[in-house]
Amino acid sequence: MRITVIEHEAEAGLGYLAGWLGLACEVVRPYLGEEVPGRAADGLIVLGGAAAAWEDERSPWQPATRDLLRRAVDDATPTLAVCLGAQLLTMACGGTVERGAHGVEVGLREVAALPAAASDRLLSGVGRAVAIQYHQDAITRLPEGAVPLMTGDPYPNQAYRLGAAAWAVQFHPEATPEIFASWTADPPLEAAEKLNAEVEAAESALVSTWRPVAQAFADVVRTTART
Repeated sequence: MRITVIEHEAEAGLGYLAGWLGLACEVVRPYLGEEVPGRAADGLIVLGGAAAAWEDERSPWQPATRDLLRRAVDDATPTLAVCLGAQLLTMACGGTVERGAHGVEVGLREVAALPAAASDRLLSGVGRAVAIQYHQDAITRLPEGAVPLMTGDPYPNQAYRLGAAAWAVQFHPEATPEIFASWTADPPLEAAEKLNAEVEAAESALVSTWRPVAQAFADVVRTTART
């Protein structure tokens, strides 16, 4: 069993997920000229990045990534779309992504489960939790048929499920404190030291919350893998 991973930039890799999934990951790096495949393997993860989901001139592989995500939803390929990945999934399937009206959301923020999360295969164990955020764009309209799973303030669309096996999360369950610190350093944020310290202090809570979610996603991949 293999998971296809689309990595948009070197600073936004699999992080914790590399150890939590327990499955082979084939990382595609289109920013290095690698081609986005037409179909994923047994699972698909699309990670974050600095570009907006509509900035195809900045990241010319994004149309192919949106096509890949749309096909994964149609094929019921287990999919986890993170931050920019979630926004690309949203656009690919008819939702709306816009520049966030409340500015950049960055640092350790609280997210809360919505009622549908109680029976969700990934998020049923998460109630109210902290998550790492770093985004300036927001999902403002979900694709038709999407099931909202988590919310937050000021951006309510923090996680949803689409189709049989696709999940989008606006936050970063994969980000280690070291990865987050690299983001706040380039470009440098005025409050970087404080933000980094908050994330580092919350590491055990982040791991205990999001590792089971990653493992649940791996279980979905295992149970639906093509033979």
